[in-house]
Amino acid sequence: MVRFRVRVRSGATVLAVVAAVLAGSLTACGSGAGEDSPRDGRTPVRKAAESRPARPVPRGDGSETPDDFNGDGHRDLVLNDLVKDQAHADDAGVGIVYGGPDGLVPGARQLLAPERYAARTGGQVPAAFDAEAGCDLDGDGFTDLVLTTDPPYDGQGRPPVPVQLLFGSPKGLAGKAVKLVVPDAARAGKDWPDHPVCGDFDGDGAQDLVLHASAQQLSYLRGPFDRKGAPDAAGAPVPAPGNVPTGPAADVDRDGRDDLVIRTAEGEGDASLVLGGPYGPTGTGIALPAGSDLAVGRFGRGAALDAAIGSTSGTALRYDFPAPTRASLTVSGTLLDTGDFDGDGVGELVAGGAEFLFFRGGKGRTTALDPEPAATLSPAERGTHRVVAVGDFDGDGRDDLVVRTYRGETWDAVGVYAGAKKGAGKGAEKGAGKGAGNGSPVGTEPVVTFSTAEFPAG
Repeated sequence: MVRFRVRVRSGATVLAVVAAVLAGSLTACGSGAGEDSPRDGRTPVRKAAESRPARPVPRGDGSETPDDFNGDGHRDLVLNDLVKDQAHADDAGVGIVYGGPDGLVPGARQLLAPERYAARTGGQVPAAFDAEAGCDLDGDGFTDLVLTTDPPYDGQGRPPVPVQLLFGSPKGLAGKAVKLVVPDAARAGKDWPDHPVCGDFDGDGAQDLVLHASAQQLSYLRGPFDRKGAPDAAGAPVPAPGNVPTGPAADVDRDGRDDLVIRTAEGEGDASLVLGGPYGPTGTGIALPAGSDLAVGRFGRGAALDAAIGSTSGTALRYDFPAPTRASLTVSGTLLDTGDFDGDGVGELVAGGAEFLFFRGGKGRTTALDPEPAATLSPAERGTHRVVAVGDFDGDGRDDLVVRTYRGETWDAVGVYAGAKKGAGKGAEKGAGKGAGNGSPVGTEPVVTFSTAEFPAG
């Protein structure tokens, strides 16, 4: 299944977006889904029986690093849809891999099982417990996790709020989640308040939350949030050019306020970019082409960010918002991501499918992406491939690419492909991975590998 996803990732100089956010980490393109044996002659990444010993979560003092739940200054990784012992078994929960000075440390892992971490409703533990976004909602220097659940609802009156917040701490994500408080005045109709997106939409320095309200209206909750899940303020629902807020958010026009992509509906279709302002995301929106995926990053040297919108007919490019210049690109994949993998201040576009194509950015504003791919990455493991994260995990100023390969529900492999300085010779950079310097913005082999089967194993 293909989703219209908008992913905004923050790296040293680039932001990119994703719309199914973290919850869609197994919705992918590629081939081989449902096969349970590795390619002949190849050893799969560790399975549960071979799990490396778990390590303590490092303690931190707080930081401004994105997705840093323990505040030690190193980026962490969130994974949904963990491998199961057997197909159709209950979801184990959310997996966290904590980072260190040299990148992700698979042994420093945490399983957020709903039985232990989710807030109960009427004494019931939610069956669904999916990560949606990470942001520091209470401003204490530790990233918090926004999750969605499935609380019981009898169909009478307004549905309960399905969103929960799990707060970061020096020990990482700890304690019980709390239910997000959406004041009645900020709700409309009888829709579920879902699709949470966090960002600083009014530019006051605090992280806010936006959710779907109903009938093309949004609930806008201003931060900071207290430890009971309540916002600092919330007004009446604001009108929007669609029903599905998509994030995380990014400051596309560089005015100090985050902007928001709104989709008209789930699945492939139209979307708009709504600019933040002193009263939040209240603008009418800038129309974007219809497509199945969208990535926002800095492809050129314009004043604002750029966008690539993927569809079966090609990729539409929009340079330098809010009045973007139009261009197009022909690529074979419609799942798009972006990051500054070589650390030159300009982003590369990644088009995913059975393999990953890299298109380099440039200095021009209307020809910012090279129409010919600079490199192709083909993961060694056979299966369905999916980018699950882009970010600087090893702290070298270059974004890294995290790819998940899976076969059915019972086998997967996660690999981290390190960013490589442009023009570096093969093997010239510590941690760049084999093949760096062959024209690829990332190494051709992962520098870190593991399986999500390790989480339930402890």
